[in-house]
Amino acid sequence: MTERLNHTTVDRRQLLGTVAKGIAAAGTSSLFPANAASAAMSQEIRLFRPFRINVPEEQLVDLRQRIAATRWPERETVADTSQGVLLATMRELAHYWLTQYDWRKIEAKLNALPQFITAIDGLDIHFIHVRSKHENALPMIVTHGWPGSIIEQIKIIEPLTNPTAHGGSASDAFHLVIPSLPGYGFSGKPTASGWNPPRIARAWATLMQRLGYTRYVAQGGDWGNAVTENMAVQEPAGLLGIHTNMPATVPANISKALARGEAPPADLTVEERNAWDQLDFFNKNGLGYAIEMNNRPQTLYGIVDSPVGLAAWMIDHDDRSEKMIARVFDGKTEGLTRDDVLDNVTLYWLTNTAISSARLYWDNAHYPTGGFFDPRGIKIPVAVSVFPDELYAAPRSWAERAYPKLIHYNRLPKGGHFAAWEQTELFTAEMRAAFKPLRQSS
Repeated sequence: MTERLNHTTVDRRQLLGTVAKGIAAAGTSSLFPANAASAAMSQEIRLFRPFRINVPEEQLVDLRQRIAATRWPERETVADTSQGVLLATMRELAHYWLTQYDWRKIEAKLNALPQFITAIDGLDIHFIHVRSKHENALPMIVTHGWPGSIIEQIKIIEPLTNPTAHGGSASDAFHLVIPSLPGYGFSGKPTASGWNPPRIARAWATLMQRLGYTRYVAQGGDWGNAVTENMAVQEPAGLLGIHTNMPATVPANISKALARGEAPPADLTVEERNAWDQLDFFNKNGLGYAIEMNNRPQTLYGIVDSPVGLAAWMIDHDDRSEKMIARVFDGKTEGLTRDDVLDNVTLYWLTNTAISSARLYWDNAHYPTGGFFDPRGIKIPVAVSVFPDELYAAPRSWAERAYPKLIHYNRLPKGGHFAAWEQTELFTAEMRAAFKPLRQSS
């Protein structure tokens, strides 16, 4: 066992990539604003290490061996997903993962992007940084959640940084900064507790400052929303406004009534009642994973040891996403593909971040800053995009109360929890529309 653990540690070091010898060869010119002074640029370069992914082949062999050796349970005793992810879904996923999936494709896509590591608050932070060719592009930091990763945002990079090739104009362009959360992907794993959303928000502000951005916006969903909204609360210099696709808008009386199992208030509008029903369903049927990670993340040894176990744990995030992914592995065409799903799961597996990512829930619960959907008192401009299959579809009335400076609100016809990944065109259009008022006023 000791040899195996030591071997895994060595593999982990190999996995964390190689630093190029020449800064120019690593594409560092894409890292900094074009008008940065050469002396300042030289100083900033020393803060960043170019990064590439290089997974040893023996890790991929080991992954396939573990998939093949999966010990399967019996079939569920119901005809729906009320007991969890269906056995048929997981068997099909495992078969595809074992026989057709190719990690090297997503590895090549990631390595084609400018990636860097920088140490902030004693922790290595990995991030993608793609600068637009358009001079007046708006810098934006985009944050993923759980069970997501930087892979969620890959599809939006090209249309947002190169809008003229994707139906937009030069005035729609963004510079994108896409970090991996602490304990996720290729970022460092905290060795002490306390990395909750407010602390991550401060780290992200430091990152944007280091990159030389004096005016920028931020976007996020899931934990990315918690981090982004905390940035808005902290109001770091240069942050013009934020966008969220999973807003925190639930009024206090609604949260209390849901927690007590009470009946919905009689005066709810149609939109508000729909949100109530979604929240009530999630509270009663969808919180199991979050409760365990809030309380006992270290206990999840099984998902570190079994790739199929990890995949099932990640897929069972929310009912609508789970059913969509089940349809994908049943041969249906959806916003996500089989490779999309397995790219993300495989990233968690290869980086051994099942438990380190789960600790974000524990840190949030033990260093609390309010409920996940509780309004945070944000005073700067906020844009909201509502996708119907999110955990809950925030009503306009709640959004207007939660965000006094609501600059954009739109309800989309389709899409769920992984909006940027699943509905890239809709998400791209939302980013362009959401921040247009801030471009015009700044």
